[in-house]
Amino acid sequence: MRFLIVNPSHISIYSNLKAVHNLKELKIWNKAIDLSIEVYKATADFPADERFGLVSQSRRAAVSIPSNIAEGAGRNSPKEFTNFLGIANGSSYELQTQLVISNRLNLLNDEKLDSLLKQIDELQKMNYSFQNTLLSKQI
Repeated sequence: MRFLIVNPSHISIYSNLKAVHNLKELKIWNKAIDLSIEVYKATADFPADERFGLVSQSRRAAVSIPSNIAEGAGRNSPKEFTNFLGIANGSSYELQTQLVISNRLNLLNDEKLDSLLKQIDELQKMNYSFQNTLLSKQI
């Protein structure tokens, strides 16, 4: 699918359970990496007493998203990839929750929260579409 690819000349193809792709070319993975960086920046100024609380939890959830996309991409079948996309999606909802809690505790301003939630929403939509594409390729 072209909307998932940064460079159309490197289109991901699944056939006979063999994956042919370049992880760096997956738009969903690149956007998830960008989100992780933004979460690290957004949590950098949280109070020191949140270092092992919301900071750690938010960062781990954020990093889990591209990490699971990558692990799924390295698997041998669309079914396995779909499973890891599901895990990545779960992490996106976990991150969404942690960011809302951070906002309600006045650790994260409304503008930054809205920006991050928009990125998460976009990733969730891309993930859903990608999962449906992979499910249609299963044997």
